[in-house]
Amino acid sequence: MAEYSKEQIFEELKKILVDELEIREEDIKMESNLFEDLDLDSIDAVDIAVRMQKFTDKKLPPAEFKKIKTVNDVVEAVFALI
Repeated sequence: MAEYSKEQIFEELKKILVDELEIREEDIKMESNLFEDLDLDSIDAVDIAVRMQKFTDKKLPPAEFKKIKTVNDVVEAVFALI
């Protein structure tokens, strides 16, 4: 099983946001709100969850997923899975 640091998870998440969702890299910070600051919608959020699942081989439970609001929330939720 692969282990990732929070920094590695953040970098992977940033790559997804930049490459797939066309978010400017300089706009992505740990405290960035996915919906307000980065202007994502629920479809984008699901896409992120699926891609992070492929990255870690772990599925984010829907209850956890609903709590996610910021970039840091994604990193913490994924980190808690591994």
